[in-house]
Amino acid sequence: MIKLGEYNILKVVKIVDFGVYLDGGEYWGEILLPKETAPAECKEGDELKVFIYFDSEDRVIATMTIPKAVVGDFALMKVVGTSRVGAFLDWGLRKDLLVPFREQREEMIVGREYLVYVYVDKTTDRIVASTRLSRFLDKTPAEYELGQEVELIVARRTDLGYNVIVNNSHEAIIYRNEIFQPITIGQHLTGYIKTIREDGKIDCILQKNDGHEQIDRLAALILKKLEENGGSLAVSDKSDPDEIYRLFGCSKKNYKKTVGGLFKQHKVIIGEKELKLKMEN
Repeated sequence: MIKLGEYNILKVVKIVDFGVYLDGGEYWGEILLPKETAPAECKEGDELKVFIYFDSEDRVIATMTIPKAVVGDFALMKVVGTSRVGAFLDWGLRKDLLVPFREQREEMIVGREYLVYVYVDKTTDRIVASTRLSRFLDKTPAEYELGQEVELIVARRTDLGYNVIVNNSHEAIIYRNEIFQPITIGQHLTGYIKTIREDGKIDCILQKNDGHEQIDRLAALILKKLEENGGSLAVSDKSDPDEIYRLFGCSKKNYKKTVGGLFKQHKVIIGEKELKLKMEN
């Protein structure tokens, strides 16, 4: 069974001057793979991995060009045109991907990038995209564990922080005051489950919760950087959080906690504008 908008492995049944025909089964018949994307040397009986979609004349067609997304994917794409039916996205293929007006969360503007979900419209049997992402997310209660590592896609900026998509399935939020690195819409990140509230809503963080193992790793990193920089670093409790993150990849809170521990162990000296490695007598 051919899967529209996805990769399929199909057998070559005929070779012509302008490409090769693939066996699309009883429903689709022979599907053309144009010469420009077909392997230079292929013969009848070969099996090829191809992407199936509709061309500009609404004919089912195969390509070996890799699109920016397949059906079921969330992906960041740029608007390259608009018409009376919607906006068109560059998804790496000859025919641009349509976002119908009814599937636009807000009016889409040429030249801007948007995170979209790619799917097959059951009414028209055409591959389209939508910026109304929540419609395609799982609404059933999540079964994640607290602290579980998950894959995140940054979906939208809000007053509280950023909405993210968890494991391509659920919606969650990362609060602004718990973000210690630059992030952008469409970015893929590793994160962790912080809280699953009684109403089922999920909070995520980009760093593991404080724990002895994390503090030990950060302490080792701070000591290593001190040694590499001649025993001192121009960083203190008053340093900008972004500068602390750039140096150590941690929040200012975790930095202060770890440095405090190193000070109690008589391993560092905390100055007004710098941190020094305490030398043994």
